[in-house]
Amino acid sequence: MRRCVRCVLPETFPGIRFDGEGVCNYCLRALAPEQREARRTRLRERFQELVEKVRGRGDYECLMSWSGGKDSTYTLALLKEDFGLRILAFTFDNGFVSPRACQNMRRVGEALVVDHIIFKLRFDLLRRIFRASMSPDFYPLKARERASNICTSCMSLAKGMALQLALDRGIPLIAYGWSPGQVPLPSAIFRLTSPMARSMIQAATAPLREVAGNEIAPYFPEEEEVMGSKRLPCNVSPLAFLIYDEGRIYERIKALGWEMPVDTDPNSTNCLLNAFANEVHRTQMGYHPYVLELAQLVRQGHLSRGEALRRLSQPTDEGVIKRVKAELGVT
Repeated sequence: MRRCVRCVLPETFPGIRFDGEGVCNYCLRALAPEQREARRTRLRERFQELVEKVRGRGDYECLMSWSGGKDSTYTLALLKEDFGLRILAFTFDNGFVSPRACQNMRRVGEALVVDHIIFKLRFDLLRRIFRASMSPDFYPLKARERASNICTSCMSLAKGMALQLALDRGIPLIAYGWSPGQVPLPSAIFRLTSPMARSMIQAATAPLREVAGNEIAPYFPEEEEVMGSKRLPCNVSPLAFLIYDEGRIYERIKALGWEMPVDTDPNSTNCLLNAFANEVHRTQMGYHPYVLELAQLVRQGHLSRGEALRRLSQPTDEGVIKRVKAELGVT
């Protein structure tokens, strides 16, 4: 398969084109390093101002969406120890959280001394949603460039519950542990407006309602609650503009008791479902759902091209996939 000679995007990726030297159009239009660093500097300054603005507001100043994986764990440590925020950690248990990830969250949460809420959705509903998400047309093509349909459904539920919790508790910040390859710089810090929140909820819930109807209602804020709120939270993804170095990340979180899971695929450090979701996506779309993230990490100098190719080609654990298929009732 032909791939960009600079990043790792394949010829099967939607809308890709190569110049005469084999460089893809995504690389050709990427920001120059100095431009990207200037934007990151402005975002760091803006984030520091935001932290000072919310300090002292309510019982918690930040809701951390915590999967137990390496990036969200590192983000939690940064926000608590480096920025001194009062944090409520929130985890959506999708029924496939790695046992090691659960142990990691218990140890790290105790080491950082943070309150932690785990929300476990009933599995019969999750099974229906994940099975329906296997359909290639469940989400638009643009959404499938960044993640598998199964992961998009999972993230939609997690984000809906996080927003509901932040509104209920009056928490001014919602933080996510997205890597610099997962979130564009313009989206690294954005304050929700009522119309924006309403549109996001409508877009997230429309496919899910086709499967589960009003059964998903408890996991998303009602329109009246969103439109009537005068203080919607600000969403932040700090790793997009702070220093991102995987060696440093592992060193810091391991000091807090975090251990690498041995039962997840190479691109996840918390979720068993991920391996199966990747397989479905690769079969349907002809490319790995993590390829865009890895390509952006390579482009930004956070990851070598060789390491990205290794992660894309490393085989998944067939035992894990078999277990997931059995629990979902997929043959």
